[in-house]
Parts: sequence; C-alpha cells; structure tokens
Amino acid sequence: MANETRLTNPEYVAEIIDLLNQDLTKKQLQDLIIDYHASDIADALELLDKDKRLKIFEVVDDEQLSEIFAYLEDADVYISEIDLQLAAQILSEMDSDDAVDVLEEIEDEEIKDQIIEMMDEESSEDVLLIQSYDEDTIGSMMTTNYIEIHKDLSIKEAMRALTAQAKDNDNVSTIYVVDEHDKFYGAIDLKDLIIAREGSPLEDIITNSYPTVYADALISHLLEDLKDYSEDSYPVLDREDHIIGIITATDIVEMVEDELVEDYAKLGGLTSEEDLNESIFQSVRKRIPWLVVLLILGLGISSVVGVFETVVKKVPLIICFQSLILGMAGNVGTQSLAVTVRVLMVENLTTKEKIMHVLKEVKIGLTNGLLLATLSIVVVTAYILLFKVNDLKFALLIGLCVALALIITLIVSSLMGTLVPITFHSINIDPAVASGPLITTLNDLVAVIVYYGLSWLLIIQVFNMS
Repeated sequence: MANETRLTNPEYVAEIIDLLNQDLTKKQLQDLIIDYHASDIADALELLDKDKRLKIFEVVDDEQLSEIFAYLEDADVYISEIDLQLAAQILSEMDSDDAVDVLEEIEDEEIKDQIIEMMDEESSEDVLLIQSYDEDTIGSMMTTNYIEIHKDLSIKEAMRALTAQAKDNDNVSTIYVVDEHDKFYGAIDLKDLIIAREGSPLEDIITNSYPTVYADALISHLLEDLKDYSEDSYPVLDREDHIIGIITATDIVEMVEDELVEDYAKLGGLTSEEDLNESIFQSVRKRIPWLVVLLILGLGISSVVGVFETVVKKVPLIICFQSLILGMAGNVGTQSLAVTVRVLMVENLTTKEKIMHVLKEVKIGLTNGLLLATLSIVVVTAYILLFKVNDLKFALLIGLCVALALIITLIVSSLMGTLVPITFHSINIDPAVASGPLITTLNDLVAVIVYYGLSWLLIIQVFNMS
C-alpha cells in the first residue's frame, strides 16, 4: 500500500487536527481540508477520536477518501466506523491492489463479502481476480490500473485513447499495446508517444521486446529479473498472453522487502515473520515447531557428550573449551548459510557453479580454521600454563586438540552451511527454511563428536596422560 513510502509533515498534521477542533461549518471545513495531502490527512486520522474522524469522512469525497485510505495503517479499524455502502464506494475508487490490501485486513468474512458485492462491477471483478491468485504469485500483487491500446491505431488515435483512459488510470508513463487478438504486443514510452509525429506509424515507437511476467509465476523466481530491467512497470499476462494487470516499481520494492523479511524469519527458525499485534498463542505456534526439532537434536548432543563421559572424568579441563569450538562452528555455518541462500535467491546456478561455490566455502572454512587453530593453540596453551596446570606437554596436547577440532569443524560447518540449502533448493524447497538454528545445532553435534573424539584419541589413547 502507499504508506510504505510516505513522508509526513507534523505541522500539516497539527493544522488538520486544529481545523477539526474549530467551530467550522461543513462547507468551510471541506474547502480547507481539500488542500492537504492524503498522507497528512491519514496521519491526522490516526491521532483523532472516532467523532473527529467521522467529520472528515463527511466532508471529503469518495475519491479523496480512497487516497487517504491507501495511506492508513490498520484501515479495517476505520472501515468498521463507517457505513458499508460508503466503504464499498471508497474501495471502488482505490487501485485494485490497494483495495485488496484493505479487504485482507478485515477479519469478518461476511462483512468483507458484503463490501465486495456493494462495489461497482468492474472494481469487484478486479478485486476477485487478484484474490484468486496465491499470495506468493505475481498475480496477488498486481494492479489493474494501466493504459492499453491497439497496435493498429494512428498516433492521433493513440493519444485520444490515452486521454480517455487516463481519467480512471494514472499509471500512464508506459502504454501497453495489444494485437488484433487482444494479446500483448509491446509497450510505448509516454514520452515517445508525445513527441511522435502525427503521420508516422505507431509501430515505430512500440517496443516489442518489452519484459512481461505471468500472473501465476512465483514472486521469488522473478524478483531478480524484474530488478535487472529497471522499468517503472511490467505487464502481467495470463497463460493466453492477455494483459490482466501490471506490476509497478513500487510493488517490486514491496516484494523485495517481503522476501527479505520472510527469509530473515526463516533463518531465525520461524515459519513467517511476527506481527507486533499478534497474540502470544500465534507467536508460540510459529516458533514451537522448530524448537521441538532443535530440542530433539539438542538431546542428541547431550547423549553424545554422555558417550565421552570417560574422557570428561579423566580430563575435565577439556570442558572449558567446548563452548569455543561449538560457538565457532555455529558462526561459520551460519555465515555459509547466509551467503548460499543469497546466491541461490538471486542467481540461477548451474551444477558446475554450485560445485565451485561449495569448494570455495570449504576453502574459506579451511583457511579460517588454520588461522584460528594457530591462534588458539598458542592462547589455550598459555592459558592452561598460567591459570590451570604447569605442565607444558599436557597444555600443548589440549591446545592441539582444540586447534585440530577447530580446523575440522570449520570445514564441516562450511560444507554443511552450503550443501543443506543447495539440497533444499534442488528439490524445490525454499532454502531459507534451512534455518540458522538448525544448521547451528547440526554443527554443534559434529563439533562435540570431533572435539571429544580427538581428546580421547590423543590425550588418553596415544599419550595416556589422563
């Protein structure tokens, strides 16, 4: 909706509130308030009580009200304060995608259906068309606010068609052209149409290779392509290549933001992003599935530690460095996961490119492991000698165990943080669901086995220093 990019002016908002507190006639208030931007009026509405809001609803016409509602947060609250017929008129004046956004906020399905029935026929059809598409497809984000002309028109006729449609459709910077079968044929830049000579053929200014999208295509699959073209809008087609709507640049920005928020939520182990206004039960329901999985995996880690109980009893000092190994493994795995998810989302990788990406991450893990191992063997050895046991051989052995464990676990963590999302992606599962907590827990399991296994092998079996 429009409120995603609005700027506010506190002075104008204060002025609007002051007008409503004055003893003005309906006509006086109407003449004064019409000069303010819909965004500022929307901000004022959010600070007013119901009676004051109704005063605005009474003096502002349906067209301006539709602009105001496009900027409102929680528009359903204000819809509930007015007559359903007025609500239907307001939504009829709105862009179809904005009207759909408002309707989605209304929880009562019966009221929602009544409003749609009361809307004018064309608007209700547009709303029902958009609602018919799944929320992760392009069709759910499109608007029916666009200009369409036929390719066989003259320049003069095209200008007349543009003028006639511009009254109801303000997305005029790009004009879309259809052929004799009403199928998409190309697009015309408004500037080219304005400066075109009257006698020249329309075909000369039509771009036939203009990018298009299908309404049932997944948003996540098309975002990068749409951003690459940098057009102000794109025609949305049905599978018969008829134009049924457009996607604007503003819509694309909103899609990118939604995708980033969704992926961030999944990386955090959530099924979707949380709303500040949702109930505790809803938040718990989103979080608990992954937490149950992680609990089971956590019990597995505890069980593995239990297997090495003998090692812990004989060399209890090794417990001091367990969190260091686990922490580094989790950090490296999450880094690889984040990079891989981003790459998979924005690029169509070939099998060779995927293999090269895996090898690159493993090399990075190895390099980081060697550097950190070198540092850790010095620091751990010095720490033990200074604060724990004055035994150089014993201190070096534990430092060596920590160093080797770091090298191995960082390689494995990089590998897992890369292979898991690639595997998910190859079987058409969103790679973001390979969440950070899951990767971290799996890496913890590997790290525990490697660290305690090395400690058992080197300290107890090889050097018998328990």
